Amino acid sequence: MNTDINLKGKTALITGGSKGIGLGIAEAMARQHMKVAITSRHFAEAQAAAKHLVTLGAESALAMECDVRDWQAQQDVVAEIMKDWGRLDVVIANAGVGYFAPVDTLSHEHWHQMMDTNLTGVFLTLQASVAALKESKGYLITIASLAGTNFFANGAGYNATKFGLVGFTQAAMLDLRPYGIKVSTIMPGSVATYFNNHIPSDADAWKIQPEDIGQLVIDLLKMNPRTLPSKIEVRPSMPG
Repeated sequence: MNTDINLKGKTALITGGSKGIGLGIAEAMARQHMKVAITSRHFAEAQAAAKHLVTLGAESALAMECDVRDWQAQQDVVAEIMKDWGRLDVVIANAGVGYFAPVDTLSHEHWHQMMDTNLTGVFLTLQASVAALKESKGYLITIASLAGTNFFANGAGYNATKFGLVGFTQAAMLDLRPYGIKVSTIMPGSVATYFNNHIPSDADAWKIQPEDIGQLVIDLLKMNPRTLPSKIEVRPSMPG
């Protein structure tokens, strides 16, 4: 990490930023006095999180309602950021969903929700923000999963989206590198979050915590610009 890089006043967009990994990243950015915009499908949750970020030191915080499957909504989010802040330095494509069932019983609805959110949603996030990132020579980080390299029973749909997301991100990195845009994907293992209707508790203490992913993102943003960790696997030190 290059501690000489000052993130104060830098601007960031985090999709799905009202809780879990997204909020952990947002909190880490707030402590660096960045300007942080978070989206959620539920505006009240985004608004509460944005107020919380200001108390942690965010120079400014924007809350916006957005379903990443909605192309117009994604464009509106970036337009609002550019209107308010004039630039966009970092985009964290974090929003995701998961449904787990044997491949022969996985519903078509759940398959399409995962594909449209975890894969197409990230594509739309990138396309909505890429002009701004070209202007700022910014950073795109996608939140994938170890499920994007390790398959498991009952995970056919989720595995497919995360395998796809890893491939998409690495190809996007090669496409965007000539513009000075850095692109990385982070692939966490077990994280203590609300994902898949889980309620974090003391029993999750062995898992990666959202603030750990937040610290990892800050380390990436502060790394010497000559170096790009383009694909990062991260897992608990010890299995639970």
